[in-house]
Amino acid sequence: MKLFTKAQERKLKANAQSQTTDHRPVVKLFNPCGSATWLLTELHEDNTAFGLCDLGLGFPEIGYVSIKDLKSLALPMGLHIERDRHFVADKTLCEYNNIAQQTRRIVA
Repeated sequence: MKLFTKAQERKLKANAQSQTTDHRPVVKLFNPCGSATWLLTELHEDNTAFGLCDLGLGFPEIGYVSIKDLKSLALPMGLHIERDRHFVADKTLCEYNNIAQQTRRIVA
């Protein structure tokens, strides 16, 4: 499975060029073997994405992640990081972050 559809990739890149800073997440990625989750709002030319990142350790944070690194992760049973095909954001990134700081995990 690709991490982004073409439409999601276009939206992520458009958000990266936008003057607005608090977008709704475009895509939710997750580790099917663990509790790591990423809510991404932007994709930059250097193939880094911006969003809310939670490695499942109880410390979600807003920051950047390398898409190359996510694609190269070798998970058990031959699995890879996946895209939640049913995710539709109903909050902005800051709203998701506020909840994540209270619950110590991404709730989406």
